Amino acid sequence: MDRAIVKKHLEQAQEHVTAGGLHVARQREIVAELINRGADVTEAIRLLTNFEESQDMHVAHLERLKAELLECDEKQQAGGSEDSSAP
Repeated sequence: MDRAIVKKHLEQAQEHVTAGGLHVARQREIVAELINRGADVTEAIRLLTNFEESQDMHVAHLERLKAELLECDEKQQAGGSEDSSAP
């Protein structure tokens, strides 16, 4: 894949990881608040589990994109070509 596209996808994936982390953290707070009130936490825990699973997928995707960007950079260095989108 083109380095510029990979870099754009990487930035988007980082945004997803950041937002996902905030969702997980907030849902954990909600679960704790419900437990403190003695409320039923079944649905809140189910939602937390879904957020955590989604977050794991976002992180894995981010790591794959980082590896792909590194591969693009290594190919560029090996080929000696100039890419104006390089950092």
